[in-house]
Amino acid sequence: MRIAMLSPIAWRTPPEHYGPWEAVVSMLTEGLVKRGIEVTLFATGNSQTEGKLVGVVPRGYEEDKNLLPKVWECLHISELFERADEFDLIHNNFDFLPLTYMGMTSTPLLSTIHGFSSPKILPVYKKYNKRAHYVSISDADRSSELEYIATIHHGIDLSQFTLREKPGDYLLFFGRIHHDKGAKEAIQLARMFGMKLIMAGIIQDEAYYEREVEPHLDEGNVVYVGSAGPEKRNELLGGAYALLHTINFEEPFGLSVVESMACGTPVVAFNRGSMP
Repeated sequence: MRIAMLSPIAWRTPPEHYGPWEAVVSMLTEGLVKRGIEVTLFATGNSQTEGKLVGVVPRGYEEDKNLLPKVWECLHISELFERADEFDLIHNNFDFLPLTYMGMTSTPLLSTIHGFSSPKILPVYKKYNKRAHYVSISDADRSSELEYIATIHHGIDLSQFTLREKPGDYLLFFGRIHHDKGAKEAIQLARMFGMKLIMAGIIQDEAYYEREVEPHLDEGNVVYVGSAGPEKRNELLGGAYALLHTINFEEPFGLSVVESMACGTPVVAFNRGSMP
């Protein structure tokens, strides 16, 4: 069995800090390799794998702003599909664009849909419905206009997390600094309960950060510590009293939620998307 695994190229696979899709792709790839399956990972050139690596773009375009995303996305995807007949299966983790390359090969295409960034991308998924094979990451994140072969929840590597039996003394916001993730609401909730809030994650919306987060930062009550890699993530999640998942959108899955619970830290989440 020869599998081509198509990863996004915003970040390295696995990511050094942020990169949830890349993290999932890495776990799938390494798990398959351990089971004796031949996997070729199409990812950034600085990615790490025990399988075969094909990297057209040297590093993630979020890490190197000199790279024009659309140019390298096209080169990245076309590299796989020009070699598609070498494989028995293509596992697409790159959203909708690779579906438009399906006509280049008869190799079956499995697409894990990691969420819908907008209803405007649905026409592509609808065009290739039944021709590609769709997997959802939660029942809540399914479109009624598509057919799926399965729902497969994301997994995590439990060896990266330490179970803590005693609660910590601060609340934690762990996610993108963006309206969707509810950074503003996390600050409001922490203040309501008079507890210290630590905030970790990439600043995805600079204007939102400057307007809703930065004015409230102070070392005693609200602290922003930047993006957190695996070791820091384990420390922050394990040391918290609770994770605040104060989302303003329909959450497709929520990796930080299961990561928090793996550390023994309970989660306070708004009832949206996959959270129930």
